[in-house]
Amino acid sequence: MSGGDGPADAEVTDATDAGMDVTEDDLRERFEAADYVADDTLVTTVYLALRLGKPLLIEGEPGSGKTELGKVLAEGFDTELIRLQCYEGLAAENTLYEWNYTKQLLAIQSGEESVEDGVFSEEYLFERPLLRALTADGDAPPVLLIDEVDRADEEFEAFLLEVLSDFQVTIPEFGTVSAARPPIVIITSNRTRGLSDALKRRCLYLHVDAPDYETEVEIVRRKVPGLDAAVAAEVCAIVQELREGAFLKRPGVAETLDWARAVAELRAPADDSDLTAAEIERTIGTLLKEVEDVKRVDTTLLERLERAAREAREAQEEADGARSGAGESEATIDTDAETDAGAETDGESATALDDGTARGG
Repeated sequence: MSGGDGPADAEVTDATDAGMDVTEDDLRERFEAADYVADDTLVTTVYLALRLGKPLLIEGEPGSGKTELGKVLAEGFDTELIRLQCYEGLAAENTLYEWNYTKQLLAIQSGEESVEDGVFSEEYLFERPLLRALTADGDAPPVLLIDEVDRADEEFEAFLLEVLSDFQVTIPEFGTVSAARPPIVIITSNRTRGLSDALKRRCLYLHVDAPDYETEVEIVRRKVPGLDAAVAAEVCAIVQELREGAFLKRPGVAETLDWARAVAELRAPADDSDLTAAEIERTIGTLLKEVEDVKRVDTTLLERLERAAREAREAQEEADGARSGAGESEATIDTDAETDAGAETDGESATALDDGTARGG
């Protein structure tokens, strides 16, 4: 990190310099390696954000995988994840830097430093998330995850917009610090309040909905591999049913995964029996997080959830059977082809032997 009177020469001003050298296929492979299920819209939007060097604003319900995306990108690019958790009353200085006043005072008292010469230097500076994201010097830019920006005040949002405009900040006693290479910026919002048009214009935008049934089953099977496929189908069918209800807080993907892991933990290994009403009821705290919602889980609702689970299991077992049958058919075709090829080879060998005998005679 270096300070000065003006922006550093390394400040990035165009998309060509700012963009990362990555392809959509490469991005898909990184998501696959991290077992992160991403559709084409998500992959393309993230790709464009990386190539254009733009922050990505992701909105959606809590538990829909917004924060996980930042973590997956940091893991996929083998770089540092710098997380700034927003909250009401968050001030700019809490996100940028803080002077180590105790160390400064000790240095002045010991005569090692003077106020004029050196106590306002990098040695006495605590870097907070935004400043650390600007000064990171790894092989790949860090991922700056600004989580739940809607919980912060509008004043902080305006300050954040200023930082993201030029990827530089000015510290009065130190100078201007500019990013040699802008971080990958992921901003998440649960939409508890509207964000300014100015911030939205600065970013690319992605809205993440709760996944459909098929996608959620895929997520559970990847993240909780120890859970039987039919049970995973039951889990996701029940969650989908709960999302249709008028609950204060509907379960998100995070709750689905928590419940899937809870079911797997409470069962004996290789237990693929049907989910029961008793099993659902005693683990409902992993799905519903409001007492009013929990109290709504009565016999009628449990019967409906059991019915949804049973239908999902039947569909899953039918699909697994069809895939198994298709695999056996392909194996039979391959075996027949090999047999035919072997017979043809034997026939050619016999013909060649007869020809050789005839020529010898």
